[in-house]
Amino acid sequence: MRTYDDKMFIDTFEHSYTWLNGFKRNVNRFADRLALIDPERNISLTYKQLDCQANRLASALQKDGLGKNDLVMTALYNSPEFAISYIGPRKIGAIMLAANFNLASGEMTMLIDHNKPKVLIYSAAIRDVVIESVLNCKYKPGRLVMADNIRNIEVAAGHISYEDYVQAASPSEPDVNFRPHIYDEVLRLCTSGTTALPKCVPINDINEVLSAHDVIMHYPLDFHDVTLNLTPWFHRGGCHSGGPGPIFYVGGTVLVMRNFLPQTALEWVSKYSITFMMGAPANLELLSQAQQKKSFDLKSLKGIVTMGGPLSKADCIRYMKVLTPNIFNGYGTTESFWNSFLRPFNLPEKAGSAGGSCLDDEVRLVKLYDNKRAEPDDTVPKDSVSEGEIIIFSPGKTTYSYYNNEEMAKEKFYKGWLYTGDVGTWDSLSFVTIKGRKDDMMVVSGENIYPSQVEEVILESPRVKDCIVTSVEDRLRGQAVCAYIVPEDKSVTIEEISSFCKNSPLLSKYKRPRYFALIDDIPLSATGKKRHSQMKKRSQADLASGLLRKAVAT
Repeated sequence: MRTYDDKMFIDTFEHSYTWLNGFKRNVNRFADRLALIDPERNISLTYKQLDCQANRLASALQKDGLGKNDLVMTALYNSPEFAISYIGPRKIGAIMLAANFNLASGEMTMLIDHNKPKVLIYSAAIRDVVIESVLNCKYKPGRLVMADNIRNIEVAAGHISYEDYVQAASPSEPDVNFRPHIYDEVLRLCTSGTTALPKCVPINDINEVLSAHDVIMHYPLDFHDVTLNLTPWFHRGGCHSGGPGPIFYVGGTVLVMRNFLPQTALEWVSKYSITFMMGAPANLELLSQAQQKKSFDLKSLKGIVTMGGPLSKADCIRYMKVLTPNIFNGYGTTESFWNSFLRPFNLPEKAGSAGGSCLDDEVRLVKLYDNKRAEPDDTVPKDSVSEGEIIIFSPGKTTYSYYNNEEMAKEKFYKGWLYTGDVGTWDSLSFVTIKGRKDDMMVVSGENIYPSQVEEVILESPRVKDCIVTSVEDRLRGQAVCAYIVPEDKSVTIEEISSFCKNSPLLSKYKRPRYFALIDDIPLSATGKKRHSQMKKRSQADLASGLLRKAVAT
């Protein structure tokens, strides 16, 4: 029972407080302001032009029979077509699944069969991977659209170019027969799992709005800002940390960079008056090296935001001196975006930590048990020593679910909290420091990789008796994958195993081991489980001694 008539508020809020309406406000307010710049293809789109392009895609999708809750899968590099696909499908109630363009063909096949998209839009650079993956699919998308054709690659038989697909479509707002709702799924992202099939994370409309608000508040960001994300937009941190999500919602300008080139990125700062750049710690390291070789004009920069790993104090001080004094560091997940944050006034003193909770979130550390999950209030002491599992309360930025994976959802979500599997400590100010993973997940250049998936592929080789995968520290990537191999016979070479991994359709390039070692046996626990933590502890010494080494190219 309310003390006032709440009907209009509920109706207006639930049906009108959408990300798309925020974008449309900017089309009206900033029609001629640049929304997107693609220097490589010499394409610039104002808000009005971007809206018209999104309408054309929406109309083309409608003509193909797509509507409410239908899925459009993209496998796109950062590009105008990605930005258009971010907006267009939701105009007709459809959902965009933003897939990793680095997937191997077998991985993409699994993703298509799991999600059943009616249309697949992909970058021309991965045409052959798409052809192979679709050939092996049980479910066949109704339309295959090749976009972002920067190298003028020939369109495959049975496929259509993006330009031809939208050529006859109307630039006017499409007619729809439904009312949008803030709980509608509008975006689906993928995060690595213990199998080759990624976990698919639904994101609803209010998640989109509140994720945008989070970024706008924390930077802060406004319609004068120009951003450059140095990482792919298909990540949560890519589309939501200064990518299309917050930028098109606030009315700013986003630059397109398909492949990270540090010198080019620094040149663009001055040329396009970039105010914020976003990237993984590895990106910052390469930017720093490039800036030290040739001093670029970076005075327009308000800050650089990094995610995907902590910064050491020494590195942070160097980046603040060489690049900008305003370094930000966020920590979070695909499921919940970022949830703790370090601002420039926290650094470099708090470098190495993941920061404190974001305004609308709460990050806690709960006790670790072998046979049960800790309750959300079963926390470890705030003494910077006691280790616990990091859990996240973020009701505004997560749907607490995975698409078609109820078992995993029950494992990860509990009483409104996300149990991350990350292990860390926290201090008296609730600042969190990450120590590792319960499940031995590795993070390579911001990409999550599970040892079990890599091991499954290696064990398909008849020349391998057993293996265990872990990581070593890597200056540029954060971590590098390494594989310890128990050979079936003594004639096996690491070159042979490296070649096997390279040719596997279930192992993306970034998941392939960088270092290999041949060993006699693998350490096991009393219950027969591989001791990944033990191998992790010895891997750095094995690399230094030469036991772990790269395969010689043939």
